[in-house]
Amino acid sequence: MRVLEVFTVFLRLGLSSFGGPVAHLGFFRAEFVERRAWLSDAEYAELVAVANFLPGPSSSQVGLAVGLRRAGWAGAGAAWLGFTLPSALIMALLGFTLAGGAADGAGWVQGVKLAATAVVAQAVAGMWGALVTDRVRVGLALGAAAALLVLPAWWPGAGGWGTLGVLGLCALIGWRTLTAPVTEGQALRVPVSRRAGTALLALCAALAAAFAALSALGGGWALLWATFRAGALVFGGGHVVLPLLESAFVPALLPHGAFVAGYGAANAMPGPLFTFASYLGAASAPALGLGSGVGALLGTLGIFLPGALLMLGALPFWSALSGRAGARAALAGVNAGVVGLLLAALYTPVFTGAVRGPADLAGVLVAYAALTAGRVPAWVVVPICAALGGLLGR
Repeated sequence: MRVLEVFTVFLRLGLSSFGGPVAHLGFFRAEFVERRAWLSDAEYAELVAVANFLPGPSSSQVGLAVGLRRAGWAGAGAAWLGFTLPSALIMALLGFTLAGGAADGAGWVQGVKLAATAVVAQAVAGMWGALVTDRVRVGLALGAAAALLVLPAWWPGAGGWGTLGVLGLCALIGWRTLTAPVTEGQALRVPVSRRAGTALLALCAALAAAFAALSALGGGWALLWATFRAGALVFGGGHVVLPLLESAFVPALLPHGAFVAGYGAANAMPGPLFTFASYLGAASAPALGLGSGVGALLGTLGIFLPGALLMLGALPFWSALSGRAGARAALAGVNAGVVGLLLAALYTPVFTGAVRGPADLAGVLVAYAALTAGRVPAWVVVPICAALGGLLGR
């Protein structure tokens, strides 16, 4: 049965795919192009292009599309569930532990926070080199960072809307000033009609409006909106989800320390980094009047749902969209703004929430050196920092 086959393959990948979305895409190509021949190289490249063009978790979106092509709609669901389940369960359990106060003041939490600071710094450096390639993009990245650092003081209630406004301005400037290469779509064959694609895109918009309105009721609705909004705005990789979630959860639902520690732990997990939302849902559940299991489920569904709807809805329209130079230029502007977004997050909440003195800064520098010069993967660095933090009682 193809659906069971898809689930089994993706479950194995969900248990073994460390290293973030870029590494995941490498594992996927080896599995689905080279080993199983479910896709050609050209088809796989187009799926990756669609995922990178849209907001959302790129590796999970590619997995959805692979499952869809292999076993239809049920195959898409099986692919997502298999790839997401292992890390989501572990992160939810960790969130439940912190929600119960078992890790308050623990040295290992401080160690994870220092590792997370190094991981985010590495992400900023890597994304800057790849996406900030000329003076206009430098201006967009630095301008976005500056705006997002001072916006909370100017507009305390801005939250995610301020982020959306900054990225929208970057898109407009990119559309007017940048040029981006245009590639021809490969007319991917997918079992989704344009009518179905339109319905999925409309559903995404309707859910966004509904969750935004219902979030005023608090509880699970507030959690759904916070995670759905973040999932709908993430361009440029899983690390960008950090600042988009921070404004919704800190300090109203979680202290800075617990938020950053959970992010550090997510980097040590296999599978998608977006399961950070599973942790946030479980850890913030008591403050929302929810059970930790319900919170973890709502957080997980909320953050993955928009990316899934956008990916599946956009597939039948991809060829026409990818051929528009203006769309490519606007996306280039957004990507530069995203680097600025992550740069602002590196300062607060990550650096300010983790580094309390010279010894902590030294720990961050050693972890960063291990990640960059030593090429030690994050899933190794994070547990080592946690263990050292526990031993030293930091």
